[in-house]
Amino acid sequence: MQTYPIATIDLAALKHNLSELKQLAPNSNIMSVIKANGYGHGAVEMAHALEGSDAFAVARLAEGVQLREAGISKAIVLLEGVHSVEELQHAAQYQLSPVFHHFSQLELLQQTQISKPLQFCWLMIETGMHRLGISLDDCQHAFEVLSNSSLIEGDIGLMSHFANSDSVGDERNLQQLQQIHYAKNLYSTQISMANSAAILSMADSHFEWLRPGLVLYGISPFDDKTAADLGLKPVMKLSAQIVSIKEVKKGEQVGYGGEWQATNVSKIGTVDIGYGDGYSRQLSNVGHVSVNGQKVAVIGRVSMDMICIDLSTMEHVEVGQEVVLWGDDELPVEAVAAQANTIPYELVCQLNERVARQYING
Repeated sequence: MQTYPIATIDLAALKHNLSELKQLAPNSNIMSVIKANGYGHGAVEMAHALEGSDAFAVARLAEGVQLREAGISKAIVLLEGVHSVEELQHAAQYQLSPVFHHFSQLELLQQTQISKPLQFCWLMIETGMHRLGISLDDCQHAFEVLSNSSLIEGDIGLMSHFANSDSVGDERNLQQLQQIHYAKNLYSTQISMANSAAILSMADSHFEWLRPGLVLYGISPFDDKTAADLGLKPVMKLSAQIVSIKEVKKGEQVGYGGEWQATNVSKIGTVDIGYGDGYSRQLSNVGHVSVNGQKVAVIGRVSMDMICIDLSTMEHVEVGQEVVLWGDDELPVEAVAAQANTIPYELVCQLNERVARQYING
C-alpha cells in the first residue's frame, strides 16, 4: 500500500529535458549524471528513462555497481574514480569507467591485476576549481601513464569542472575554459567540461561530451531563473497530506519551542512530512506549501515526522487533502530552496526512502 509522502516523478518531463539539451548541443554526446540516487529521483529508474543518453556518470563505485546489477549496459563513468586495489578490481568486473584525478590512483594501475581492461577512462585536469584534478604541469606524465597502461583500452578523455558556471559572464569561467582548450590542443582527445549551467550559457564549453545533472530533472542552476524560464519541465512533485485540522486561540503556541504564536484565532493543519523524510528543517517558520493551488505558510518548527501549516485563509479544506511541498506552478523547487536559504540540489537529494517514488508517464 502506497501512502504519503510521495515524490511523483514525471518521466515524460525527464525525456523532454534530455531532448532540449540535445537540440541545444547537437554535436555533443550526453553523459547524464545520475549520482546521489538520481538527484533523489531514483537512479535505476532515471537510467532506464534516460535511455537516449550516450553514457551515464555517478560519483562512486557502489552507485555504478547498483546500475550494472539493475541491468544498465551503457558506459558508466565513476567521477570520483577508485581508491583501492579492490575498488579497481570491482570497476573492471562491472565494466565501470574511472576518472583518474590523483597520482595515488595512477599507482593503483601498477599494483593489481584485473579481470578485463578498463575502457572509456578519463583524466581529470585541474583548471581552477582546486578540488579534484591533476595540474597542467603534471598532465603529460599522467596522460602517458594511463595511455601506456596495459589495464586500459581505448583513448583517454580529458575532463574538468567549472567552479562558477552558474554565474553567467564570470571571468573565471573563461579562465578555466582557456585551460581546457590548452590541454585539448596538447593531446587532441575528447573533452568533457560542461555541467548543467555551462551547457545552457557557454556554448564554447560543449566539446565532445556534456555532463548534465540538475537540468535533466527540470531544475534551474541559476538563481534568477526557474525551469520554465529555460524551457525545462520539472520532473518531481513532492506531496503529503493533511492529517489533522484544529483551531487555536489567540496567544496559543504551535510546535516545539513555541516559536509560532497565534495573533488571532487560527486554523492549523498538521501535515505528514518532516525532516525524518528529508524535508528541510530550515523551512521552519519561513517555508510555504501549496493547498488547492494556494500558498500557505509553514508555521513553527519542522519536526521529524510533521509540519504545521496556517489554513486560516482557506474555507474548503479537510483532513486527507493533498499538500504540495514543491513542484507545482505555485511552488517551484527553486523558490522553496530560496526560502530555506539553500540550493535545489540539496532539497531533492536529501529525500530519503520514507518518501515513496511514484513514476508516471513512462
